[in-house]
Amino acid sequence: MPAQPLVVGVDFGTLSGRAVVVRVRDGAELGTAVWEYRHGVIDRRLPATGESLPPGWALQVPEDYVDVLAHAVPGAIRAAGADPADVVGIGTDFTACTMVPVTADGTPLCELPEFAGNPHAYVKLWRHHAAQPQADRINDLARSRGESWLARYGGMISSEWEFAKALQIFEEAPEVYAAMRHWVELADWIVWRLTGRYVRNACTAGYKGILQDGRYPSAEFLGALAPGFESFVDTKLAHPLGALGSPAGTLTAGAAALTGLRPGIAVAVGNVDAHVTAPAAQAVEPGQMVAIMGTSTCHVMNGAALREVPGMCGVVDGGIVAGLWGYEAGQSGVGDIFGWFAEHGVPPAYHDRARVRGISVHELLTELAARQRIGEHGLLALDWHSGNRSVLVDHELSGVIAGQTLATRAEDTYRALLEATAFGTRMIIDAFTGAGLPVTELIIAGGLLKNPLLMQIYADVTGLPLSVIGSAQGPALGSAIHAAVAAGCYADVGTAAKAMGSVHRAAYRPVPANVEAYQELYADYVALHDHFGRGGDDVLHRLAARRKGRP
Repeated sequence: MPAQPLVVGVDFGTLSGRAVVVRVRDGAELGTAVWEYRHGVIDRRLPATGESLPPGWALQVPEDYVDVLAHAVPGAIRAAGADPADVVGIGTDFTACTMVPVTADGTPLCELPEFAGNPHAYVKLWRHHAAQPQADRINDLARSRGESWLARYGGMISSEWEFAKALQIFEEAPEVYAAMRHWVELADWIVWRLTGRYVRNACTAGYKGILQDGRYPSAEFLGALAPGFESFVDTKLAHPLGALGSPAGTLTAGAAALTGLRPGIAVAVGNVDAHVTAPAAQAVEPGQMVAIMGTSTCHVMNGAALREVPGMCGVVDGGIVAGLWGYEAGQSGVGDIFGWFAEHGVPPAYHDRARVRGISVHELLTELAARQRIGEHGLLALDWHSGNRSVLVDHELSGVIAGQTLATRAEDTYRALLEATAFGTRMIIDAFTGAGLPVTELIIAGGLLKNPLLMQIYADVTGLPLSVIGSAQGPALGSAIHAAVAAGCYADVGTAAKAMGSVHRAAYRPVPANVEAYQELYADYVALHDHFGRGGDDVLHRLAARRKGRP
């Protein structure tokens, strides 16, 4: 073991991958590097053929992730001025549920000439929502049969998850399904590339793969979904599991040449960006909810007891740290909504003003919105522009902005959208509290914590003290923490989190007058939420059907 051992954490995001070099002793981040995916998100045309994709599709090219290993990892080593000989382990994370069909040796089917033009052979990104009809059927059948596992997922399985996406391939591209040997989370595929061994991580298996109490949904259930699908678990999905923080294997010579690291160092079992962020923010005790806020938001929290939370994404024994139940919920669109509005809904004059001042349009809109008193804009929005993950679990829903007049300006709408995402988080917190899992602290990680207005709105809407992670690279730091445990530097993830994690407690405190004002707006949000999302009017589903060309 080197005198000052280092570890590398790699966070694979939606548009890029980030590597960070971390000192094991105290979690100091010594160097970082980012590599943008060459193909980005494929949601309009398939790169190989130019074929148009229907609405709701979101694909990626797996070689983009390998490029991150080849460029970001050595770049972070150079930025740190580190000796690769001092690196004892590497850990990685992905946003789940991101899936790829592969051959027996792990080759993605999209890399085979015969499947290069088939969209089902590519990576299905977490925000691929085109499997909603399959998810609906899974949910309807599970409810009618009284499947016990359904309650562990808030009563609904998402279109983003493993079974719905696999069923879509089975039904729409049987040739791809037949050629697929493994249906693999990218969190596990990238570890496979590093170690030469396929190890399925316990986190995604539990949260996205419907593995509860050691069992997947039965063959009888799968056959009732679609004849011929009953063998899916046995032939495509089931695989030995690796515990979080344990070594999946060691770095192969080929992966060492790719990354510039030493062969034989520990490679941690794969994990999910949100779940590794909790120890990075020293949030491993019950009641500490971490909101990882970026293009979307994932909410994770530990609990001492098993509870059924309506609309949660899942609960898994040891899903975040050993010995506690790990809970997950989320919002499908947050930063994406702000970005969409800034790009498509802001007049050119605002862009010109921002350019002259040398600031971003987001900064200008935030500055203008911050001058308003609560409710002054007269607007109320639903944050469903990318569907609703929790608590409704319905990706056919879409965004709503109520109260617009000819006097409405861009900063009004922008603030209403900021507030809508805060109301969405409040809805999730209320669901947990109502289920007997009180949330005592909200800890923010991710890029959006840089917006102080947004953070204060979240504190005022939730009425909770808002802590912020001390690292700008939360998931990458969390992956590095898991790498340190896998390398044997710490006994467990909780111990490593205390030494290597970082958080600023109560960085934002709720203002009582603001809490009271937002309580009235939140009551109106709940009314609008339930009207459009819980059967008051099905107009959003009808609009989605027309958008997708369905009768």
